[in-house]
Amino acid sequence: MIKAVFFGTGPVAAASLEALAADFEIELVITKARIRSRDAAPVEDLASEKNLPIKFANNQTELDDLVTKTSFQSKTGIVVDYGVIMSAAVINTFPLGIINSHFSKLPQWRGADPITFAILSGQKSTAVSLMLIEPTLDTGKLIAQKSLLIAPDETTPSLTTKLIQLSNKLLQNYIPRYAAGEIQPRRQPHVNRDVSYSRKLTKADGQLDPATMTAVDCERKVRAFLDFPRTRISFHGTEIIVTKAHIESEPSNQSVKCADQKYLVIDELISPTSGKKMKTADYLNGLRF
Repeated sequence: MIKAVFFGTGPVAAASLEALAADFEIELVITKARIRSRDAAPVEDLASEKNLPIKFANNQTELDDLVTKTSFQSKTGIVVDYGVIMSAAVINTFPLGIINSHFSKLPQWRGADPITFAILSGQKSTAVSLMLIEPTLDTGKLIAQKSLLIAPDETTPSLTTKLIQLSNKLLQNYIPRYAAGEIQPRRQPHVNRDVSYSRKLTKADGQLDPATMTAVDCERKVRAFLDFPRTRISFHGTEIIVTKAHIESEPSNQSVKCADQKYLVIDELISPTSGKKMKTADYLNGLRF
C-alpha cells in the first residue's frame, strides 16, 4: 500500500481524502487551521472522523517550518485544494515529489478557480491533470491528464462533482504506477499557445450588467457563479440573486435586455425578502404582476 502525506483544506480536498484513505496509507494530513470556531474545516473534520494524524499550516512559512522539522516515511505527498504555495524545500522533502490534482486541461486555467473559468469562457470540455508540484504556479510535469465534456447546462457545482469523481479515479490508478516507476512525467503541451490563468473571485464579480454584456455571457455567468459569488442583478426595481436563466429573442416580464439585443430570461431566483429559492413566476405573482 502506498504511503503518502496529504495536503488539503476545502470540500474538494475532503472528498479526495476520503477516497484516498481507502487505498493509501495516509501518514499525515496537513491542513489549514480554523480561524474561528464556526468556520467550516472539511479536511480537519474528516481526518478526525477517520482517526488520521493531522497537523496545521496556514501559510508558506508555517508549512516550511512544519515539513522541514518532521521526518516522513512517505516518498510522496498529495495536494488537493490546499491554498498554500509550496516552496522547493517542502517539495524536495519527498523523493518522488508532491502530486497535485488540478481541475483543468493544463496549461489552460492555471490558478485559483479553473472550474468557474472553464464555464465562463464557454469551453466544451475540461480535464483533471495530475502533475508534480513546482514552486511556480501550476507549471509542473504531468503524470496523467483525462478530459471531461462540459454539458451546455453545466454549473460549477455539478461540474465540480464530476471532476472530483474523475480525479479520485486518476489518483487511485496512476499514483501507484508512478511510484513503481512505470510512468515518466511529461512537460505540459502547447505552453506557448494555450496558457491561461484563473484568479480568485470576489463578491463584486457577481454583479451582472446586461447593458454591456451579451446574453450568452450573462447566462454563463449565472451557471458559473451559482455557489460563489452568486449572480446579482436589478430586477423590477430590486436586486435579486439569479440561480437559473436561459436566452430568448423576445422580451417577457421575466427577462432583461442584453447588449446584443437578446434577452436573459430569469427562470429561478433567490427572493430578497425571504432568502428562499423560487420560480420567477411565483416571485412576480407575489409582487402582483
